[in-house]
Amino acid sequence: MAIGEICNREVIVVAPETTISEAAQLMRQHHVGDVVVVTEEGGRRKPVGIVTDRDVVVEVVATGLDPAVLTVGDIMVPDLATVPEKTGVFEAIRYMRDQGVRRMPVVGEDGSLVGILALDDLLELLAEELGALVRLVAREQGKEVKDRH
Repeated sequence: MAIGEICNREVIVVAPETTISEAAQLMRQHHVGDVVVVTEEGGRRKPVGIVTDRDVVVEVVATGLDPAVLTVGDIMVPDLATVPEKTGVFEAIRYMRDQGVRRMPVVGEDGSLVGILALDDLLELLAEELGALVRLVAREQGKEVKDRH
């Protein structure tokens, strides 16, 4: 299964010049833990950074900086790790682990933003699959008991 099938396609995006206060308000309004920083290139949104709620706390609040003055471009994670939408689930998990990230923008073939993949999405998918395997084992055991009596 490709991650393009499971990623969240409703991504909250901001421009690099968006203030931290504005970004935090968007996170609160949309009940999300991050915003993806994008630039417009030829009518396409290209992800250039990501700012998480943790970044806001650690980089701004804890240091006493003014969130109304700082921008997401000032604190966004440099060297953004993205993953192509055709990437398989296990390859995406391995890449997220290698990069040490819990959230990763998903891009199309042209590098434009198509979604975001979060660790929570992967855990939900894997829990469903494990549940299906458990049901399979129980069904097989029940069938065996029925067939042998």
